[in-house]
Amino acid sequence: MDKLKAAALQTAKEIVVKFVETGRISPANFAENFAPIYNEVLRTISAGEPEIEPKAEPEKPRKRKDS
Repeated sequence: MDKLKAAALQTAKEIVVKFVETGRISPANFAENFAPIYNEVLRTISAGEPEIEPKAEPEKPRKRKDS
């Protein structure tokens, strides 16, 4: 699991736990609520990530030594 997904998982878990503690989510419907919260957190923190990684600069041609 990459760092971004691990961070989203941890954040979603903390949010859901707080919702359970405050009574907004019951333990009985935890499964229904966890996935949408996780997906939204992952989407939100991924928004700043570039979708395509920048390409490495091509190597400069090396001078050939004449033998």
